[in-house]
Amino acid sequence: MNFLNIDDLTREQLEDVLTRAVDLKERTARGKTADAMAGRTLAMIFEKPSTRTRVSFETGATQLGGHAIFLGPDDIHLGHGEPVKDTARALSGYVDVIMARVYDHEDVVELGEYATVPVVNGLTDDAHPCQTLADLLTIREHFGGFEDATVAWVGDGNNVCQSFVLGAAVVGLDLVVATPEGYGVDDAILDRAAELGTAPETTTDPEAAVAGTDVVYTDVWVSMGEESERETKLAAFEGAGFQVTEELLGDRLLMHCLPAHRGEEITDAALESDGAIVWEQAENRLHAQKGLLTHLLS
Repeated sequence: MNFLNIDDLTREQLEDVLTRAVDLKERTARGKTADAMAGRTLAMIFEKPSTRTRVSFETGATQLGGHAIFLGPDDIHLGHGEPVKDTARALSGYVDVIMARVYDHEDVVELGEYATVPVVNGLTDDAHPCQTLADLLTIREHFGGFEDATVAWVGDGNNVCQSFVLGAAVVGLDLVVATPEGYGVDDAILDRAAELGTAPETTTDPEAAVAGTDVVYTDVWVSMGEESERETKLAAFEGAGFQVTEELLGDRLLMHCLPAHRGEEITDAALESDGAIVWEQAENRLHAQKGLLTHLLS
């Protein structure tokens, strides 16, 4: 089984991953070890740089009794010096799981098609399902589930947003998505969410989006690889009032997948406010991914 998009998991499977994550998090807090990856190796392919993805996956493999190998841009030539399908088949003979953080989503799809071990999407330009696992784990911890929580996404309809839209649909989480005109979630993602049962409400008004919600979630306006669009995007988002301030946040909880561009999509005061649960959210990348790895290897 591969994990390329959040909706590759059914509701039951997703709940199993989150339950495993909670158990492993509690075991770690008690100083207990786990051996689900004893004698097993995780290959980590990185075309894009990362702090949280690399450290959380490498630490997770270690805490599960396994080993992780970092394969950066200078170590591997994915799709350039060697076809993706050849890399997939060769690595399958050495390791037990492949995680890839790449630009083109089709590369992880091809890895998954040709690998004979599970392939995990660590991020592509289209999706960030591992982040959504951590997001859902964090919400479940604070609300005891998903029935009593409502989330407002305020910002760009980017890869993080698109995965969160699908994750919310899988678990039945109420979601409102506010994006500037022209920067919304892809229609294909909204259609998939509707097929899963819960399409989000969409708006171009951030104040209307957060009204009546429990959590405000935002992300950078200019994602990695979009540097040439920076000035255009900043003007569009700033002009439409999409910065998350203390005033917009109010007494709601705040989530951000990090890294944060303080002074752009969020103010320093909002990020440092009492409602910010971004550091719990960041730590939960580790636990959610351990839950995922044990689920895939079970």
